[in-house]
This record gives sequence, structure tokens and C-alpha cells, in this order.
Amino acid sequence: QVQLVESGGGLVQAGGSLRLSCAASGRTFRTYAVAWFRQAPGKEREFLAAIDCSDFSTNYADSVKGRFTISTDNAKKTVYLQMNSLKPEDTAVYYCAANRYGAVLASANEYDYWGQGTQVTVSS
Repeated sequence: QVQLVESGGGLVQAGGSLRLSCAASGRTFRTYAVAWFRQAPGKEREFLAAIDCSDFSTNYADSVKGRFTISTDNAKKTVYLQMNSLKPEDTAVYYCAANRYGAVLASANEYDYWGQGTQVTVSS
């Protein structure tokens, strides 16, 4: 069983940066893939990025390539999402999710565990 806790959200001006953290429990963290998704009001949940914590391979949505970077610190069991050049349309609740297979997939259905989410608001 894995529990995920997101932090680092908040209010930022357009063009600014935030770093989100996803702290995980569980002994086998290194074998997991962890992803970030977001959901804005009235919109579907959107895949952003995923990382395989064993080999550090990554997968990014085209919409965030070059602006967002996912990374992991396995010693701290924490996955980060560095978000730069933020835009008002990045405003959403951001969730981290994990699967046991290390598969850096874009579908929310492939993830077994979810955090509670953290709000990111980008003002214009």
C-alpha cells in the first residue's frame, strides 16, 4: 500500500514558478512509477508527466514539455514537479498518482494510488 501527499501549491503570478512535491510511503517506492495530473473546474483530469523511480525514464504531455520537469529523490521517497513560465490556464488542482509496475503511462486508469491534490492558482 502506498500513501501519497502533495504539497507546494499556492498562488503565483503568470510567468512565475512553483515546485510541487509528492511524498510517498511504502517500502517498494523505487519500483513504482509516479505521475502528475491536474484537473481544472469543468474539465477532465489531464496527464502532465510521469517518472519511473527505478530507471528514471520519463514521459511528458506535449502541453508541458519544456516548461515542467518531473524528478525523484528516492532517498526521500519524494517526486517533484518543477513548473516554470506558469500561465493562468495552468490553474487547477494538481494530483500525484502511483502505479506498482513502473509504467510511465498517461492514462489515469493505470494508476492505483492517488494523493488528495494541491491547488495551483496562476494570476494574470
